Amino acid sequence: MDETRDSAYCDPVEPGAGGRPADGAGGPPYADCVLCGEPTEYPESTRGATLCPVCEWQEAQRGACSG
Repeated sequence: MDETRDSAYCDPVEPGAGGRPADGAGGPPYADCVLCGEPTEYPESTRGATLCPVCEWQEAQRGACSG
């Protein structure tokens, strides 16, 4: 196989390894999702409608299928 093609994929991320801390300690206060109320990956100072990863994905699917 082609070396560049194999290196294009990311290694799996371990739970709690990136983004928002699992216990909520450290970092800025995170905004809540405007649709479901779950915490997002964005700080509270982010402008606009903040969505959690699940709602972001669902909104992207709705937009892709509406065209």
